[in-house]
Amino acid sequence: MTNIVPISDLKNYSEVLGHCDDGSVVYLTKNGRGKYVVQNLESYEKAQATMKLLAELSKGLESIRTEGVLSVDEAFAGLEG
Repeated sequence: MTNIVPISDLKNYSEVLGHCDDGSVVYLTKNGRGKYVVQNLESYEKAQATMKLLAELSKGLESIRTEGVLSVDEAFAGLEG
């Protein structure tokens, strides 16, 4: 469920923050326009980890495009003792 509330509702911040407990995001508006987002820490950290993973995957795909790939033998050649 989308929670959009005016920033003035923060006077009763317990109720506003309560909407974040189930993983929902609260969008705060100022003068009728979106201004801030509030979410619980667990959801925030999960989103940050997802973005970091996607950035690393993007780097890997770009590397494949520019440098190509190794064969299985080439990949394991450096691991032999």
